[in-house]
Amino acid sequence: MEINVVEKFWRPDLLSAPNIPKPLHTVNPRTICGRWWWDIQRQEAYAKHDYCCWACGVPKRNAEFYHWLEAHEDYDIDWETGKVELKEIVALCHSCHSFIHNGRLLNLYQNSEIGRDKITSILEHGFDICKRNHVQPFYGAYIAWYVLKGKTLEESVIKAKKKGWYPKIEASWEKWHLIIEGTKYFSPFKDLSEWENHWN
Repeated sequence: MEINVVEKFWRPDLLSAPNIPKPLHTVNPRTICGRWWWDIQRQEAYAKHDYCCWACGVPKRNAEFYHWLEAHEDYDIDWETGKVELKEIVALCHSCHSFIHNGRLLNLYQNSEIGRDKITSILEHGFDICKRNHVQPFYGAYIAWYVLKGKTLEESVIKAKKKGWYPKIEASWEKWHLIIEGTKYFSPFKDLSEWENHWN
């Protein structure tokens, strides 16, 4: 049975990954280490489990939406100190990757770049895997779900915090940093206002 093979490496806990803290948007190993490094890392991740998604186990040839895998950076995040360290590069199907990047997913939907059927399918896929494996999603996934169901953003945040996990304490903006090979990389934005101006 294929599911027994999948379970040897299947890691549904990846779907509980939080959104990257805003100060570190645009700060990532892909940019810092370069395209050559990134291509090696992602190809190794794709091949490691025979081209199957690490979160849901689907072979790339059977994945919904696209028959390929996408590389994702899995981090250790210390919300109190603002320290972020890369654990590994993992391979995900488009649905699982989009579920993790739920802020971007919601933004695409709100800007009419993806339709209601697609965002619904992605969210239902992620929630189903989490429920079956007793994984609590990051509250951002629930924000997207409640907005999709017609709640305001403010209402959605309140409801989402009752359903998903979220950091109770967050470091101040200037403390956030990514560590790669012993070097600290800080936010290119001096504060939230500058971040908002950058992203319009």
